Amino acid sequence: MATMPTATPVSQKTAGAIGHSFTLIRGEVGETADCINEQELAHLATHLTTVNRVFVAGAGRSGLVLRMAAMRLMHLGLTVHIAGDTTTPAIRTGDLLVVASGSGTTSSVVKAAETAAKAGAKVAAFTANTNSPLAAVSDMLVVIPAPQKTDHQSGASRQYSGSLFEQVLFLATEAVFQALWEETSISSEQLWTRHANLE
Repeated sequence: MATMPTATPVSQKTAGAIGHSFTLIRGEVGETADCINEQELAHLATHLTTVNRVFVAGAGRSGLVLRMAAMRLMHLGLTVHIAGDTTTPAIRTGDLLVVASGSGTTSSVVKAAETAAKAGAKVAAFTANTNSPLAAVSDMLVVIPAPQKTDHQSGASRQYSGSLFEQVLFLATEAVFQALWEETSISSEQLWTRHANLE
């Protein structure tokens, strides 16, 4: 009869490092989130409720965060599409594209924004770089003052490669969802009826 492997005991050093990491991340996220202009987020939130359809586009981890945001907006009853999915229709006038790129230079994201603008749609961008091609093509910006993923020398964050931008992006999109939800009379039970049941 095979014997079960014994669990490796957690060292005090590792446990201490985890605690230190939690403190570090909480501190950086809190400080960065406090620097976001809430009027920029409010401007985006207002547009989300007045456009015909919402599209989101992002690459890598930022793209994953926007997918989570898209799900929450769908729960609110908005019509939301994710760029690149096989059933995503053409964007057009009256729609809004929400994009995210810390550097503001991610080629696929910039291209999506340019295409949306050319089609007559509005573009809202989350970025850390206000002097970027993405910022230039966007109608509204939410600036997240975090280091870009290639910035390994500034010391602005002790975390790796864009993590701080992505963490604060998640909080910012959650804040937009929460604010929009609280302005409605929709109950959590009603939101749940839109939750995926083909998981």
